[in-house]
Amino acid sequence: TCVSCCRSVYHLTQLCVPHLIETKGSIVNVSSVNGQRSFPGVLAYCMSKSAIDQFTRCIALELASKQVRVNSVCPGVIITDVHKRAGLDEEQYAQFLAKCKQTHALGRPGEVDEVAHSIAFLASDAASFITGVNLPIDGGRHAMCPR
Repeated sequence: TCVSCCRSVYHLTQLCVPHLIETKGSIVNVSSVNGQRSFPGVLAYCMSKSAIDQFTRCIALELASKQVRVNSVCPGVIITDVHKRAGLDEEQYAQFLAKCKQTHALGRPGEVDEVAHSIAFLASDAASFITGVNLPIDGGRHAMCPR
């Protein structure tokens, strides 16, 4: 469930903190545009992702003095099998992806590699002065108000 997911993120973070402090490591949580924007029919999912976004900001402040950075990525629709595993058939999934032309400013869903590259950047030394950020990787969906 969404609640147990948030609990798991919190628990896993607590377990990792000593090692992260020792190594001056970095955390990159995976949230969703649903944590930043409201959508009907996915109440629990939106709430859990919003909680991850707030957790990211709060734990970033808690760990900043120890030189541990904490950020999150917030993907929009990304082409994966998750929607099919959730019950969409091929036609429904194709319609869902086609809707991205209206719901994402770039007019398409994202690719897994686009999210992965953003995670790698936030975890790298190239992002050494970035902490407490919830980075949308969503083709501009967070900036839109589609009908």
